[in-house]
Amino acid sequence: MTGRSIIETHELTKVYGSGMEVRALNGVTLSIGAGEFVAVTGPSGSGKTTLLNLIGTLDTPTSGRLVVDGVDVGMLRGNRLADFRRAKIGFVFQFFNLVPTLTALENVMLPLLPYRRQCGFDLRKRAQELLEVMGLGGRANHLPGQLSGGEQQRVAIARALVNEPVIILADEPTGNLDSRMTEEIVAWLQRLNVERGVTLVVATHNPRVAGVAGRVMELQDGEVVGIQTNS
Repeated sequence: MTGRSIIETHELTKVYGSGMEVRALNGVTLSIGAGEFVAVTGPSGSGKTTLLNLIGTLDTPTSGRLVVDGVDVGMLRGNRLADFRRAKIGFVFQFFNLVPTLTALENVMLPLLPYRRQCGFDLRKRAQELLEVMGLGGRANHLPGQLSGGEQQRVAIARALVNEPVIILADEPTGNLDSRMTEEIVAWLQRLNVERGVTLVVATHNPRVAGVAGRVMELQDGEVVGIQTNS
């Protein structure tokens, strides 16, 4: 682990249902350093997505404690929680989740459009700059259907960066891509981590993604069963 701790979980547990309960996460304690690239691996149903959703404050734990960038997020509610999430965290999903009727530029702007007047910067300009960083400056006015899978995922990464988050959570970001496009996205994730210092937590089945992470945490049945540091 490098730098100060930016994500800490303490006995984090998530149980779904009543009666026939499903324990999706079972007492996970971990610490992730600022600027670290961590891959979370494990079979389907091991708790990878649940862990990312809890870290990203998209879901609440049944028990346990979560501290993100020094803030106990369990103490936040409503708008305070939403504002914290928007300021600190960016999300990248397997199936891109781009709005098909919006251009690449508009998709990148989308998370901050409701807060445009509160932004202390030109949102359109920032979105265009991010597309250029991702090598898509000339594709800004294209709809998602006019872009390749790798290009769509790069738009999704640019969208995750528009709020300048300190953490990016990516759930199977290469799961819907072929091998060539997977290499492309892996390279961009590495660049974000190294050049921008963004903390990356990536849930993946792909050994190529796990191989470039600084650490690999393996989950099974909702528990951490192994941690490996890559050289």
